[in-house]
Amino acid sequence: MDIKILIIVSIFVAIALAFDAFSVAVSAGAYFRKTTWRQRFRLSFHFGLFQFIMPIIGWFLGEKTSKLLQNYDHWVAFIILSALGIKVILESTKSKEIKEDITRGWKLIALSISTSLDALAVGFGLALLDGQILLMALIIGIVAGAGTYLGIIIGETLAVHFQRKAQILAGIVLILIGTQILLNHLGVM
Repeated sequence: MDIKILIIVSIFVAIALAFDAFSVAVSAGAYFRKTTWRQRFRLSFHFGLFQFIMPIIGWFLGEKTSKLLQNYDHWVAFIILSALGIKVILESTKSKEIKEDITRGWKLIALSISTSLDALAVGFGLALLDGQILLMALIIGIVAGAGTYLGIIIGETLAVHFQRKAQILAGIVLILIGTQILLNHLGVM
């Protein structure tokens, strides 16, 4: 494949894959209301990193494994995002003080994985590119990281205006993202 065409295709694929990460980032920004530079960096870095790594993993796993994972990836994303969404909604009724940082530890890893499962599936299709996977994965990772950072800023801006309601909205968005992933896989949307 011509390198220019590969870059253009990679950018469009990256934008499509970054929508989940962007939406979760908007929710995170609304959830925190005001993030630190470190929180924005951690979320953006990890989402970008996982969006970079997952197509490469998918590329190596091949056709046989892809069929097995395709049957369950939507359920994993749905369960993780819905559980986090419900937790965010429940916490919005308790206190204005955020007690847990979703940009750290296992919550960060779970969000990173759930927003990059589509990139894993894309990696299976990229096996035909004969070594071009690194460039494409790099573009996907950079776009996801930048989109995540932008999403956090937008979420914070929304939260300033809507305060507690923004937390509830953040939880609803997480649930809707998980539901959308599930419905897309089931062919409903």
